[in-house]
Amino acid sequence: MGVRSDLPAGVETSTTASGTVTVRYWAAAKAAAGRADDTIEVAGVVSLAELRDRAAALHPGSRLGTVLAVCSVLVGDQPVASLDPAAVEVRAGDTVEFLPPFAGG
Repeated sequence: MGVRSDLPAGVETSTTASGTVTVRYWAAAKAAAGRADDTIEVAGVVSLAELRDRAAALHPGSRLGTVLAVCSVLVGDQPVASLDPAAVEVRAGDTVEFLPPFAGG
């Protein structure tokens, strides 16, 4: 199941369009990456799991991969929640946000 429930029934999207995905990091993810965002080239549809791995690979030697693994994720304005990241579709033009757990009070 993808996160593309924002599309009307019967509307098909191209799976071959290439472009970029904006990946935004918040809190501990931002600290681990050393920056607030990355832009990742994609061709067609990629899984959230693949995108997460590619984002972590942009920052070798950091703990970003570990942090991203425990983050809540938004694809566009849709929360991924407990969906399997391998089943969540990300397309060129999407923005993906990684929000680490945090405590407050």
